[in-house]
Amino acid sequence: MSDRLDGEKSETVAWRTPRWLRGPRPESVPGFVGTAGVVVGLLNLVAGVFPRFRHSRMHALAEVLPGAVSPLAAAASIVVGILLLLLAHGLKRRKRRAWGAAVALLPVGIAAQLVYRHSVFGAVLSLALLAFLVWHRKEFAALPDPRSRWKAVANLVVLGGASFAIGMVIVSSHHHQIVGSPSFWDRAQHVLWGLFGFEGPIGYTNQVDYTVGYSLGALGLLTVATTAYLAFRPEHPAARLTDDDEQRLRELLDKHGARDSLGYFALRRDKGAVFSPTGKAAVCYRVISGVMLASGDPIGDVEAWPGAIERFMEEARAHSWTPAVTGCSETGGQVWTRETGMDALELGDEAIVDVADFTLTGRAMRNVRQMVKRIERNGYETRVRRVRDLEPEELARIQKAADAWRDTDTERGFSMALGRIDAVTDGDAVIATAHLAAGEGEEDGPYGDLKAMQHFVPWGDTGISLELMRRDRSADPGMNELLIVAALQAAPDLKIKQVSLNFAVFRSSLERGEKLGAGPVIRVWRGMLIFLSRWYQIESLYKFNDKFRPRWEPRFVVFRNSRDIPRIGLAALQAEGYLELGLPRVLRRRKAAEPRPCAHVPEPARAAAGAVERVA
Repeated sequence: MSDRLDGEKSETVAWRTPRWLRGPRPESVPGFVGTAGVVVGLLNLVAGVFPRFRHSRMHALAEVLPGAVSPLAAAASIVVGILLLLLAHGLKRRKRRAWGAAVALLPVGIAAQLVYRHSVFGAVLSLALLAFLVWHRKEFAALPDPRSRWKAVANLVVLGGASFAIGMVIVSSHHHQIVGSPSFWDRAQHVLWGLFGFEGPIGYTNQVDYTVGYSLGALGLLTVATTAYLAFRPEHPAARLTDDDEQRLRELLDKHGARDSLGYFALRRDKGAVFSPTGKAAVCYRVISGVMLASGDPIGDVEAWPGAIERFMEEARAHSWTPAVTGCSETGGQVWTRETGMDALELGDEAIVDVADFTLTGRAMRNVRQMVKRIERNGYETRVRRVRDLEPEELARIQKAADAWRDTDTERGFSMALGRIDAVTDGDAVIATAHLAAGEGEEDGPYGDLKAMQHFVPWGDTGISLELMRRDRSADPGMNELLIVAALQAAPDLKIKQVSLNFAVFRSSLERGEKLGAGPVIRVWRGMLIFLSRWYQIESLYKFNDKFRPRWEPRFVVFRNSRDIPRIGLAALQAEGYLELGLPRVLRRRKAAEPRPCAHVPEPARAAAGAVERVA
């Protein structure tokens, strides 16, 4: 024990190292290195593209070097510059492989700059970055991201286009040594031939043609080599729900599924799961563009949520992913922010209808009541059943019709979508269908008399959540309203007490912005949301849900800091299917890879992994 009483000042003051001698904080090292990598990469690129200064003090060194050394150094400088630019993002994200590649490339860049451009400044800066990388090597320990084959195609297109543009600059930068006056088409031909290793139509004086030829050949070789590497490297699978994880999640949902209406959507097959040490809670997620995106609240016992959240954050740190949560409840947001120190922002509201309070009577329900009555007079009837009660042939016909009625090639949904209709695994789900009896002389369509369908997933034992709405475009307007009313009216027979409808993004802003006395800021924000509603269902979902007079439950997005919001927004749009950044549909792989666990995660918390095509 200390002999000094609390409150007494120590007579010995420890000497502290001045801040400028202690160097940068560990958390700022990757960002600094990534920026420095961009600068050094640009210096290498410029050094290789443009001719060297003939009046450099080190120019005498080039006179005693073999003739092929200088052109090769120019090509090497270009390649190193491009690769460093490509590695900069990985360095900022603390990627171990990006660090290793940068350490291997920098000595080559230093030698190339000294031999070709004779740039002492660029060489010294590269050497300083190399020393800094080696000194702070422990800061770069992040594991690789999930991979997909389409990145090889993207690399071929992007890097191929960049190589052509750089080649045009190389050819034009030596204009004083060009024989004649070649046209733009001649220069383009020379670049294209040079990328494939052949001589083009342009001639040069002196030995400049060697420099240009080596540089163009190096660009072509770099494009082909990196594309081949991305296409044939062993695949690190994306997160996927294994059968064991799915069974454990179902057991948690059986006990605690009534707490969150989004809980059942954790069973999507393209999500991974991390469990708390006790196994009593889990967080389900998907990794998109470096964002580890969880949806809804953690599954399971609230008391065990902190353990699952901690495992989630450990996984994010191990891969240097950006952690984020979309669509969590107020309780979930409070736990996430308390346990992680992240911030929360209200994203929108979920419409929930209490079956006992729902009625079509009254002035407020006049429009819905009239629409439903009109459709029923036109000969439509509805059926609401559990999925397990449907005959296999009818279920197959409904699934086929739902696929055919889809608006887009990509299935939309992530936080409130299951992506399948399965009587075996999801027998407690509910399907509402609308049918039209064929009149005299009329024939049924390719799906019989089926004209619309809706799919609801279980929400505990006494609730359901709307998962899918599809209708035949030739059917009368109002099919969705008809089926929701039918589901609400049939709910008591199915022992259902509450129904969760669609999620309305920024609902409170739309509601406040149209009220009398709304301020200019909220009015401008509402105007922007209405403008965006031309492409995204923002206002229309709010108006549709509001017809049924639901109670609104706020949902939140949780993020680490404000600068991550754009990345999280893009990742969420990709996850929901509103933003497609990948191969065309005809080029995508049809078969999913077998799942493999992440080796660094302890056994109880291993997330399933494996590339999987989204189930339509």
